[in-house]
Amino acid sequence: MDEGAKLKTFRLVSGAPAVRSALFVCRRPPAGYRAAYKIDLPAVVAVNTSTRILLATLVAVAAWYGWRWLALERARAERPRAGDLLLGFVTDFFDTLGIGCFAPTTAAFKLLRRVPDEQIPGTLNVGHALPTLTAALIFIAAITVDPITLIAMIVASVLGAWYGAGVVARLPRRAIQLSMGAALLLAAVLLLVSTLKKMPAGGEATALAGAPLAFAVSVNFVLGALMTLGVGLYAPCLVLVCLLGMSPLTAFPIMMGSCAFLMPVGGLRFIRAGAYSRRAALGLALGGVPGVLVAAYIVKSLPVTWLRWLVIAVVLYTAALMLFAALSARETPRPRRAIDRQSG
Repeated sequence: MDEGAKLKTFRLVSGAPAVRSALFVCRRPPAGYRAAYKIDLPAVVAVNTSTRILLATLVAVAAWYGWRWLALERARAERPRAGDLLLGFVTDFFDTLGIGCFAPTTAAFKLLRRVPDEQIPGTLNVGHALPTLTAALIFIAAITVDPITLIAMIVASVLGAWYGAGVVARLPRRAIQLSMGAALLLAAVLLLVSTLKKMPAGGEATALAGAPLAFAVSVNFVLGALMTLGVGLYAPCLVLVCLLGMSPLTAFPIMMGSCAFLMPVGGLRFIRAGAYSRRAALGLALGGVPGVLVAAYIVKSLPVTWLRWLVIAVVLYTAALMLFAALSARETPRPRRAIDRQSG
């Protein structure tokens, strides 16, 4: 493979013990990931069969999700606002560079009063699903993570999202506000830890077995469920695998694969429940995919440390608003469609 292919093997050179063999190959890991763990770019290797299967499955999931979304909402199609398109582009652009998209999008919705609080979780999962799938297709180019570990953790997160979306879609407004306030506080803490480069170092393992695997699968189920409340999975999953002695680079296909598969599943449950803003979600999707592509192929990197601190401040302020609204307002029921059918 020539240099023009720009497929480079990544190994950890500081922040944790060096990985002496390629764990995965990608065009370039997200800037935020490189910021937490400095990455060297040595040799070039080929994409393996496991990765081809994973990428083909991601393409099929993206097509299935887009088709099902269109089929379910064809009669209620709405044109997205320009502001929704811009928000999708900006949040997914900076998500690709390592900032994250759930917390900034939640803050924008709350501060601009664009989406009712009870519809924010569904709108996040529905709208950011296609940009997340796009990012996964770009950044995952080869993996040698143990297939059992990878598949088990991805399946667990998908099941968690399916269960979580059903629960969240039924929650009353006040419960959503309390949950999202707590979720935003957690997001701010994790972003702060990442900005200060205090993430756990991890080890060199590429597989889990026995009790550690069962624990990882159980936690990833919970993380998948929490995604439906707006808690990003990337940072908690990275912490999880590092604490279990796995390489931080091994976390990359696990956490990105988990999000890419769970968001369409959870998103479709929100769509069938009507527990989301159609116009806002469509704007996030249509604006977010170009945002990912521009960040990945054109901009590639930016000095975003100052932006991380700004996002932390805004997220903390939004969390305070959300919690204050929950504690001061009376409970109000919300209309919703039946959701006891499978998302199909």
